[in-house]
Amino acid sequence: METRRRVHDLIERGSGTAGRLIAAAILALITVNVMAVILETVDWIAADHAVTLHVIEVVSVSVFTAELLVRVWSCTADPRFAHPVLGRLRYLVQPLTIIDVVAIAPFFVPLVLPDLRFARAIRLLRLFRLLKFGRYSDTIRTLGRVAVGKREDLTVAAFAVTIVLVISSCLMYYVENEAQPTAFSSIPATMWWGIATLTTVGYGDIYPITPLGRFLGAFIALSGVGLVALPAGILAAGFTEEMQRRREEKAAAGATDGEPRRCPHCDGEL
Repeated sequence: METRRRVHDLIERGSGTAGRLIAAAILALITVNVMAVILETVDWIAADHAVTLHVIEVVSVSVFTAELLVRVWSCTADPRFAHPVLGRLRYLVQPLTIIDVVAIAPFFVPLVLPDLRFARAIRLLRLFRLLKFGRYSDTIRTLGRVAVGKREDLTVAAFAVTIVLVISSCLMYYVENEAQPTAFSSIPATMWWGIATLTTVGYGDIYPITPLGRFLGAFIALSGVGLVALPAGILAAGFTEEMQRRREEKAAAGATDGEPRRCPHCDGEL
């Protein structure tokens, strides 16, 4: 039991120098693996370096599989998953564990279901290995906490953007349909123009040609600059609050340990 607890602390919490080295090694392997998945879509690289890419895939899957098995074996050291069977089942349905399973599934599924079309489709899931960064990167975990903490604000912002998109697409359709029946053939088709205009300066394949349409398009584009920036502002505020909270926690921990408390703003001794 003691060995299992030490392994759990080592691989799950990254405790100690060994834990940090393991985390860094797996992060490096994830990076190499994702780069290999991207590069193998280049025909000449896939042809000239097929053996190297296959070796990277096999080594990566072997390490990721061993990592998953060790995590499932040692998870009972956590009181939440203490039961030897039900605890491990609960651990397997945790979001990060599901990501670990999805990361290795593209390698094993084609061995069981060798349908070539299905195999090509399932191999795309290898890019989900990029999500494994979330287990080892504190920055990504911070982003996740901020997104969860600001989910209501982000939902309101997304709802506002959706309303503006629908209204602008409807108006542009009725203004431009008669002049450009092909480009603005329906409201759903016009939504492509609305998305490109609200989020960027326009894609250029569809644009208004009537005077009223151009005036309306300019107004919608200017409105989109501020409206679509709302989620970025919400996330920025969330990051500021999260960093402030972490500084306060560190300051409180320092005071508990007998160390002088520090100002969270200037880091001066209080």
